[in-house]
Amino acid sequence: MSGAANHGRNAPIPYLLGLQSVVERLEGKTGFPFELPFVRSLDLSFRSPVVFFVGENGSGKSTLLEAAAVLCGFPVSGGGRAESGSGHGPEQDSELSFVLRPSFRQRPWDGFFLRAEFEAHFASLLDARRADPDFLADPYARYGGRSLHTRSHGEAFLAILKHRLTEGLFLLDEPESALSPQRQLTMLALMHELVKGGRTQFLIATHSPILMTYPGAQIFSFDKERLQAIPLDQTSHYQITRGVLDAPERYWRHLMDEERGLFDD
Repeated sequence: MSGAANHGRNAPIPYLLGLQSVVERLEGKTGFPFELPFVRSLDLSFRSPVVFFVGENGSGKSTLLEAAAVLCGFPVSGGGRAESGSGHGPEQDSELSFVLRPSFRQRPWDGFFLRAEFEAHFASLLDARRADPDFLADPYARYGGRSLHTRSHGEAFLAILKHRLTEGLFLLDEPESALSPQRQLTMLALMHELVKGGRTQFLIATHSPILMTYPGAQIFSFDKERLQAIPLDQTSHYQITRGVLDAPERYWRHLMDEERGLFDD
């Protein structure tokens, strides 16, 4: 492999080294999220400062990411430590976090949990702070200088990524949801610059094969009962995306056959 390809794998892990289930804490736990297949056997060790959680919808990627965020001191609804206790999102705690144990090289001094689904709640929190006479700082200072509500969804995401991501631990839940392919490449370049300094780490839940191309990243698949690290070309996201782009007519034949089958009964 080239030096660029090895870069992520050889870089130090500055903060979160892994996540493990604590068996005794799982006694008597039933229902969601404890019924997720991976929970009782969870034992993840991070070997790269950039880690991706990938898998089908409902496989538990975001649930594990939010538990990791809470264990690292960030609010479950998104934001940094300054937003802890603000109640800006509909969720106030992570049940899964109570049965997990994190391993740290050192706890991150700064960081951010980006939740795509709650970005509007976070933007409204910043606006409320701006209107609060007792809030003396500029709430937009770390987010591009103006309200996130004055930007498109994609521009607001990019403003957070460009201005808020510095040194620290950053957990991103489906950041590609508002980003064009070109903007996803912009995000990768930003991540690469930060990781080179050795004091920035990323955990990202994603469906984007573009993001998964980050050199040396560790990719954990949630598509089987036990989570395992797999290469990019073995992810279903990569295989399906490449297959559709290489031979769209083959996939459309299959889809139309399925569609006809719906009306045969």
